[in-house]
Order: sequence, then C-alpha cells, then structure tokens
Amino acid sequence: MAGAVMAKVRVGIGGWIFEPWRGSFYPKGLPQSQELHHASRQLSSIEVNGTYYRAPSPDTYSKWHDEVPDDFVFALKAPRYATNRKVLAEAEPSITRFIEGGIARLGPKLGPINWQFMATKKFDPADFEAFLKLLPPEVDGLPLRHAVELRHDSFAVPEAVGMMTRHNVAIICGADSEHPLIADPTADFVYVRAMGTTDAHEEGYSTQALDDWARRAKSWAEGHLPQDMPLLTKPERKPRDVYLYVISGEKARNPAAAVSIINRLR
Repeated sequence: MAGAVMAKVRVGIGGWIFEPWRGSFYPKGLPQSQELHHASRQLSSIEVNGTYYRAPSPDTYSKWHDEVPDDFVFALKAPRYATNRKVLAEAEPSITRFIEGGIARLGPKLGPINWQFMATKKFDPADFEAFLKLLPPEVDGLPLRHAVELRHDSFAVPEAVGMMTRHNVAIICGADSEHPLIADPTADFVYVRAMGTTDAHEEGYSTQALDDWARRAKSWAEGHLPQDMPLLTKPERKPRDVYLYVISGEKARNPAAAVSIINRLR
C-alpha cells in the first residue's frame, strides 16, 4: 500500500501507580499526585485496570482528562460484572451502568474499552453475539471502540474472528503469553497487550523483540499485515489505529519497554 497514510500508533502500559517505577520511570522524589502527569508525557496511552474492579466517579474521569495532553488516550478495562457471568446476553444492566457512569467525561481522550473474559469462558456463538449486540456504538455523541480479550482456545477459530469483524469489535492480541494468540485484525483498530517482559533485559524485551513490536505496529498502521503474526482468516488490508500496551510480565520493566518502542516509531 505504497503512499498510504499511516494511522495513529499509541503505546503505553497498564496503570500508572506502581512503587517500583518510582526512582526509575518516575524521577526520584516526584509526588505521587504528579505521576499521571509525568507518565502521560512519556507515553501516548495507558490502559486503566482499576475500572475492572470498581467504577470511578464522573469527576475522576474529568480529573484524568485534565491531567494529560490533548493527544493522549486512556483505554478502560470494562467491569468484571459484565463479562464474568454464565449468560452474557444478560449483561446489559452492567454494561449500561459502566457506559453511562461518566466515561464520556474523557471526551476524545477515551480510547478503546477492553472487555476481558476469564480464561475459562468458552466460545458460545449465540450467546457471544448477543453480548456484542449490547455494546453501544456511542455515548453522549462520543464514538466508542470496543475490544474483547478472549483467553480460551475455543475462540481461536474463523467463526469467532468473522463474528468480531461483522461487529467491528477488535480481538485483543494477547502476545507473548499463555493465552491464545489471535492476531487477525477484526476492527478499524488493533489492540495489543504484549505480556512477555522479563528481568533478563534492562528494557524488558531484547533489542530484537522491541524492533519487532515497533515494526508490527507500523505495519498495521500502514495497512499491512505483519508476516510473523499467524492469521485464521484473510483480513482486509487497510490502515488501522494501533493501541499497544506493554503489560503484565516483569511489570517493573514495562515503562522502559514502552518508551523504547515509542522511540523506534519516531
């Protein structure tokens, strides 16, 4: 796709409060109240894990909005009450409470929503499609981007990939982990959780692995499909925004890995 406009690539980590980051990612002596401000100037996105456990107040979302630069976005992990249930088709009340609970206060700084499923949740086509139909396309005029984190092998089939594609819902690429790797782009954006950092490398990943992640992100953004990522289907080739989070693994090293990938993309 020579000459194509490159979509936006955002790279970040999970959360911003973690004691081992103080004195390394955060300057020594930086007040905790200024950590989000600092992190949002080194990274281009953060995935908020706390929203999986409890809902922040609308004023908290407003506070986050005001602390970060204009081009920064938050990915939010949706509440477990919506996804950790036997019948997904009955999740509407939990979905509605979350969507209408103030996330619109983030405005254009709201990135994708991660609907994470337990590793024991199997693919039930009828029930899962009923769940997808409950995900609203917008709130208060703000377009929403939905992604699903599927951690059972039963989802690694073309039928599941096709279903997410029809609904423009991204399957999160859970890379370098014990979870199934489903790398097919199924939405107008790509969502990656790179979970393989270790303490064997100062930046969490080897130089080659960091090069590879930067290359893959650029490839997706330019409308290509990385040749080293396995596919179950034949996705459309088009530029897609990319959200790449270095998360889990050796958490103390994740900011260094994310910053290193950002530097490679410049």
